[in-house]
Amino acid sequence: MNGNGYSIMESEYIWRHHRHEIRENQCSSALVKHIKAPVPLVWSLVRRFDQPQNYKPFISRCVVQGDLEIGSVREVNVKSGLPATTSTERLELLDDNEHILSIRIVGGDHRLRNYSSIISLHPEIIDGRPWTLVIESFVVDVPDGNTKDETCYFVEALIKCNLKSLADVSERLAVQDRTEPIDRT
Repeated sequence: MNGNGYSIMESEYIWRHHRHEIRENQCSSALVKHIKAPVPLVWSLVRRFDQPQNYKPFISRCVVQGDLEIGSVREVNVKSGLPATTSTERLELLDDNEHILSIRIVGGDHRLRNYSSIISLHPEIIDGRPWTLVIESFVVDVPDGNTKDETCYFVEALIKCNLKSLADVSERLAVQDRTEPIDRT
């Protein structure tokens, strides 16, 4: 572990795939989740820019305008209980080879201004079974009246909830599929 609490491998992936330009009035962070399911299964959920509600518990509905490609825009409806009802988001990157997805919030009735996130998936073998290391990072403006710590805490709480749900859905699907151990020899 390094001084940030990440393993050497996690730090390498963050350095390689999660670079954000951070301005003075912004906060940024990266969160890590280890999921007991293979990358292709987890990626099949994450890459669906048009269906984030399949694992994101705060989204009730999603409508994509146009084809599903870089630059596509989705309008999501947020479930009650959060300080928002809609969010407009643009697909910035969808890399099926590297398993990286990036979005930018471009509108909505919330306080997340200049929000951008990157999620990347990386294969792991733990106890002879395929797992997925998921890293999600973000950068966002700190709203007037809030501190960087408050803003980061709020966004991190949402992402942690989404990552836990992604793990729950992925692991349930993996058990149904009964993925066999990978022989290292």
